[in-house]
Amino acid sequence: MLNSRALNASADFLLRPITASDDPAIASIIRAVMPEFGARGPGFAINDPEVDQMSVTYSAPGAAYYVIEHGGRVLGGAGIAPLAGGEGAVCELRKMYFLPELRGHGQGRRLLQHCIEVARSLGYWRCYLETLTGMDAAMRLYTDSGFVPLCAPLGQTGHFACDRYYLRDL
Repeated sequence: MLNSRALNASADFLLRPITASDDPAIASIIRAVMPEFGARGPGFAINDPEVDQMSVTYSAPGAAYYVIEHGGRVLGGAGIAPLAGGEGAVCELRKMYFLPELRGHGQGRRLLQHCIEVARSLGYWRCYLETLTGMDAAMRLYTDSGFVPLCAPLGQTGHFACDRYYLRDL
């Protein structure tokens, strides 16, 4: 466990593209964080086949995934990819999860902004995301970053258990 003083030293955080050697760490983070918010059963991203091979999935055209590392340890990540079943100019912010010790230190905002910039550079016009009730800090981050709540999901993500949807123009 890292102490708050170490975590507040922003220069000590490395934001970088995922590599194959990060796949086990990100899979472990996803499998630890999602149940913390009640996301255990069918219809949640925890069950997606890509969880065990994120570096491969996000090496596809129009996709990218980034991790935040501190002291050589991956503590979280997020990515973008084309929205399945959506318009070509819409990407999806996907699998943004942080271990508890990383939360509240501004790294979520940093990573989200980075993903938005990457989405723009890839030619996307809008960014969509899904989450669920109870992820209050994440929803505040999304709205503070310009995402607008939607009444219904977009695309065909397969995450039918999610109940909160957001969209942002890029």
